[in-house]
Amino acid sequence: MTGARRTIPAAAEQMIAALIPAPLPRPRPQPPPLPSLPSPRTSPPQALPELDIARLDRSGRVSARLLLERLGWRPGQRLRTDVADPAILIWPDHAGAPLVGARGDLTLPAAVRQMCAIAIGDLVVLAADLDRGLLVVHPEDTVARLLADLHVRLIADGHGR
Repeated sequence: MTGARRTIPAAAEQMIAALIPAPLPRPRPQPPPLPSLPSPRTSPPQALPELDIARLDRSGRVSARLLLERLGWRPGQRLRTDVADPAILIWPDHAGAPLVGARGDLTLPAAVRQMCAIAIGDLVVLAADLDRGLLVVHPEDTVARLLADLHVRLIADGHGR
């Protein structure tokens, strides 16, 4: 029987199907309960400050063009400064000194720099709070200390291993 092919009649296939029972109706399983999510914040999230880094030049100025533009401060803008150890707070004040230069630089008065231990050539971190119209100048060593404390906590919590 070479080349002859045997065909299975359709009735034979139906007989096998008759031996397999039909599935029984089952109730649909209940879905697992959803995890409870934390309630949404009721207060608006606090806006993060915009940051920049600058180096104090020989004249006591830092280049801060982008942040000054974002704050809406123009050349000749009168500003008030205050020291909140160890940072310098700067905000608009009509009775203040004109501290914004024509090239987008910000003059940090010598007395204020001295109180915050900021010397010529030092790096500072500028943090602009756009909602309050406030600029905070942080000395480099203050930011480095804060980061060092954070890194110690991260390592103590087992991260970075």
